Amino acid sequence: MGAIVRTIDKEKIMVATRMFLEAIGEDPEDERLKRTPERVVKFWEEFLNQGGGDIRVFEEKHNGLVVIKDIPFFSICEHHLLPFYGTAAVGYIPRGKVIGLSKVVRIVTRFASKPQLQERLTDQIADYLWNTLKPLGVIVVTKALHFCMAMRRLGDQTTQTVVAALRGKFYDDAALRAEVYNLLKMR
Repeated sequence: MGAIVRTIDKEKIMVATRMFLEAIGEDPEDERLKRTPERVVKFWEEFLNQGGGDIRVFEEKHNGLVVIKDIPFFSICEHHLLPFYGTAAVGYIPRGKVIGLSKVVRIVTRFASKPQLQERLTDQIADYLWNTLKPLGVIVVTKALHFCMAMRRLGDQTTQTVVAALRGKFYDDAALRAEVYNLLKMR
């Protein structure tokens, strides 16, 4: 998961933003909106290129549970192009290999930084750790508030979605899974 720089077509984004403003009845030449297309380009350049960097794996004999929780993330719902945001909790049981704790945050950020579904985001994080570390088990739990629901009053503005991805021992062992959910206070 090296630093992949995603390039964007700045001109197309600017034209599309102007067209969108016109389509919703706004004047893109209005002084308050004139620089909006440039701002949208800058946002997408920054948003799409987060969470990179090399993920080094370290040999380590630790065989107990490793959990990093309350990792903030921001993403964009691919169905409505509106934000969703929340926290992720990531746990794994090493099998001779660990990664730096800050790298887990980068992994979450990297997969969240694009139009996405929360279910896929959760699975991508779990699969990446499962395939990279070859641990005994991986658990990823994401909790998020989706603007596409909140702004349309589907539920209320605090309705959250919780998604879990389980691999290895966390999938097979109900007692271990319950222990981790209790640790995460995700019951």
